[in-house]
Amino acid sequence: MSADPQLLAEEIEFKSKPLQGSWAILVSIVALSWCLFQLWIASPLPFSLGWGILIDVPKRAIHLAFAMSLCFLLYGARESHRRRNYVGKWDLLLALLAVVVTLYVPLAYTDIVERHGMLLNINGFGINWPLEMIIGLLGVALLLEATRRALGLPLVIVSLVFLIYSVFGQSMPELISHKGVSLERLVGYHWLGGEAIFGIPLDVSVSFVFLFVLFGALLERAGAGKYFLDLAFAMVGRYRGGPAKAAILASGMTGTISGSSIANVVTTGTFTIPVMRKMGMPAIKAGAIEVAASTNGQLMPPIMGAAAFIMAEYIGISYMEVVKAAIIPALISYMALLYISHLEALKLNLKGMPKADIPHLWNTFVSGLHYLLPIIVLVYLLMIKRWTPGSAVFYSILLLMAIILLQHFWRPNRADDSVFVRFRSGVIDVIQGMISGTRNMITIGVAVATAGIIVGAVSSTGLNNAMVGLVEAIAGNNIYLLLGLTAVLCLVLGIGLPTTANYLVVASLMAGVLVELGSAAGLTLPIIAVHLFVFYFGLLADDTPPVCLAAYAASAISR
Repeated sequence: MSADPQLLAEEIEFKSKPLQGSWAILVSIVALSWCLFQLWIASPLPFSLGWGILIDVPKRAIHLAFAMSLCFLLYGARESHRRRNYVGKWDLLLALLAVVVTLYVPLAYTDIVERHGMLLNINGFGINWPLEMIIGLLGVALLLEATRRALGLPLVIVSLVFLIYSVFGQSMPELISHKGVSLERLVGYHWLGGEAIFGIPLDVSVSFVFLFVLFGALLERAGAGKYFLDLAFAMVGRYRGGPAKAAILASGMTGTISGSSIANVVTTGTFTIPVMRKMGMPAIKAGAIEVAASTNGQLMPPIMGAAAFIMAEYIGISYMEVVKAAIIPALISYMALLYISHLEALKLNLKGMPKADIPHLWNTFVSGLHYLLPIIVLVYLLMIKRWTPGSAVFYSILLLMAIILLQHFWRPNRADDSVFVRFRSGVIDVIQGMISGTRNMITIGVAVATAGIIVGAVSSTGLNNAMVGLVEAIAGNNIYLLLGLTAVLCLVLGIGLPTTANYLVVASLMAGVLVELGSAAGLTLPIIAVHLFVFYFGLLADDTPPVCLAAYAASAISR
């Protein structure tokens, strides 16, 4: 295992190839192009210049083309391929094919809309070729293969089950049967329309999630992670069991800028777990405290997990409403963790850290005020000015880039460093942060697109309505039993699905059912509460056996 937090996160969560030479340059160029594309469509420039304006489905398709091509370039088909430092010819071919079939959607979008769902056939060599049927089938197959490489088989299997259910609905049990969807309609609906693969989940990934992931990556590149860690040690390091409490505070603060449990574990745990062990905390408990604190970090506003942005769009409320609903549970969860860590410290008779090892609180706080400025601007634009999340984070990113550049001028540098050398170092830092943020988006991009298959299958077959009858048959009118079953479903699916895909699957199936059956039982269940319930038990999958990637990351550090 690598000692570098970023590399450790990639080894555990991403398992991508360690490319070198010209291949690494190629991937960096593609990743940087994706990032620049996202910044372009988020900026006011297309509207000011009257050029480069993209509507919903075309920009989602370009977003997915970048995600799939990078996935094939970086993730090998088999475990043995992932140790290669080059891109195989088949991987390159699949990447190019993914770009072709995905970019067909924006290039032919006007014609697709005008045909109202009729797929295009072309004549060639005396044969009538079903062009769009072939493109659609290839697109779905390539998306599922990209998902298998990046996330494993579970999400692929779940998606295939829903596709089979869509086609063979008439053969299903009576409670969930439907008349079936033709293969032509299936392909048109899922690959050429804006309701399934190119639906709401991918739209949120394009509009909000990419920019927030980039914001977090740039903050980490600037040094905010280390600042939050030092600040946490300065605040609580002197108290009984101080390192454990510092780990919880640091993970909570890092959680405000990171949407990933695994990234949170390796960012803070690399420093906190060794200190906890040094102060007498057993390795198992040191790792467990870090995992619990890092997992809950996805609940911490303003940058919650990617699912939170999808939740806002899915329910039809502003992102600030989601933040307001999540802030109290998030704070309570961290208060509970601090109390539990205090009890553990009492049981083990642990002391605080030596005074000499604790950073000075005021000096530490002042030294990193510039890291807080972009976060304050983001919260101000979201809460006070009521800007859209995309616009708010775009201008916060620009401010953060300026801060990263300026850091190279106010940090103590070598006396012979010229203005140009310092500026170049700052630009390199910004570019590396952009590439890092883009790499973090690959798995999210393919995951939400594949989850769109499930969302599309539910809406096109009427499964959400059938689920009401099915769940009533299983749980009766016992809403508490239904909540328990929903939580178990989230945990079981979480064995193989990332948080975002897990949330999308369960929310599309169960959220409406919970609200409807709750009303029938005389209970008023707010829709936001139901969705946060599903979201919370979905993110707990990161520390639920047997996969539990966050726990795996902590065990690699605590040994």
